[in-house]
Amino acid sequence: MFPPSWCFSLKWVYNILDKKAEADRIVYENPDPENGFILIPDFKWNQKQLDDLYLIAICHRRGVKSLRDLTADHLTLLKNILQEGQEAILNRYGVLGSQLRVYFHYQPSYYHLHIHFTGLSYDAPGSGVERAHLLSDVIENLQSDAQYYQKRTLTFALRADDPLMQKFKDAGRF
Repeated sequence: MFPPSWCFSLKWVYNILDKKAEADRIVYENPDPENGFILIPDFKWNQKQLDDLYLIAICHRRGVKSLRDLTADHLTLLKNILQEGQEAILNRYGVLGSQLRVYFHYQPSYYHLHIHFTGLSYDAPGSGVERAHLLSDVIENLQSDAQYYQKRTLTFALRADDPLMQKFKDAGRF
């Protein structure tokens, strides 16, 4: 069985971007529709201590689903997220950019481009090498090859009970 349809609905993401939900939780916003984003605390973080700091940058640009969609055309967006996200976290929480892990998940949990900001001391779910791709590495890869993520084989781990694993088995790919 494939995941329920609510897993693929992006209505909740668009509600955040349109400020119909969670507007009071926005830490920072660059409102540019192409190269802007909203920075918001992840629901996993209770915001009471910095040991498990966890924020998400959600891009305003729609139609960019994951790391796989990125090209050199997205470099301004990615650089904005890295620089402005780190500055916003420093201003709000006093945490230096050098103390942050800034990364994408591949495969993502939802298909609208978003970037995770976590404290280095926090072992966040999915921050391991089998799933996380550092934003600084992504920027560098796209600077050296504009189509890097269209060409690159991206490996990722799946649990045995993950519905995507079954899809791969059904397709004879595993």
